[in-house]
Amino acid sequence: MSSREAVTVIGLGSMGSTMARTFVAAGHPTTVWNRTPGKADGLGAVPAATAAEAVAASKVVVISQVDYAAMFESLADADLNGRVLFNLSSDSPERLRQATEWVAERGGTLVTGGIMVPPPGIGQPGSYVFYAGPAEAIAAHQATLEVLGRADHVGTDPGQAMLYYQAMLNIFWTTLISYFYSASLVGGAEQLRPYAATMLKDLTEDGSMGFLRILTAELESGEHPGAENNLHMQAVGSEHMVQAFTEAGLDVTVPGAVAALFARADAAGYGADGLSALVEMVKKAG
Repeated sequence: MSSREAVTVIGLGSMGSTMARTFVAAGHPTTVWNRTPGKADGLGAVPAATAAEAVAASKVVVISQVDYAAMFESLADADLNGRVLFNLSSDSPERLRQATEWVAERGGTLVTGGIMVPPPGIGQPGSYVFYAGPAEAIAAHQATLEVLGRADHVGTDPGQAMLYYQAMLNIFWTTLISYFYSASLVGGAEQLRPYAATMLKDLTEDGSMGFLRILTAELESGEHPGAENNLHMQAVGSEHMVQAFTEAGLDVTVPGAVAALFARADAAGYGADGLSALVEMVKKAG
């Protein structure tokens, strides 16, 4: 008999199946269920015939489905009384709040989460998950959760996990999409890669070139000094960037959006301020 906590995994897509396999490898008795049969083959876990049967097998239920609507459908007939559900599916923050009430009405506790690595990174060094909900529920199952990665509790508001998750995806996606655009502009990714890598290092390091540190201080203080490189200058430069992409016959969706944001800030009177003043436009939808 294993001394490890029993776990149920609901949803066996690429994320869920890797989670199940990781729990099994760590010695956790693992029960699994998926809406499409046959996904449990080769995982080393115990397949359940129904979602209700899977939930009944463990006090801890980890959910990895396409969205929260899938949970509502899958667990409609399950007895959630006394169960702690850790849902790592993606959805809107408000849907997560609604789901918390839905689970509570059925006697369970919901902890929302966002896992910040792709399937191959689950359980590996550097893996982490944003969790939101009751701190005591996370603390009670900390060792089990950390099989998947570091458990970072970001607040009791259920929507907070998805806010952090989506915030990090925004940085990830827009950074890489910008790299795709830039590599296309110069005609080759390999030639550009070392320069891009150096820029990312300069952005994130803590030394004198640590732009992320400097801009964070400005965002926190609400002050946006622009004496050395003001927004008006950058608005003009952003239009030149759009022209470069246009002349190269490339798509200008992302460069155009950047230029439009600069232009809006300049027109709103922030032309003499620094780059961090763009946050004032972000806070004003439209």
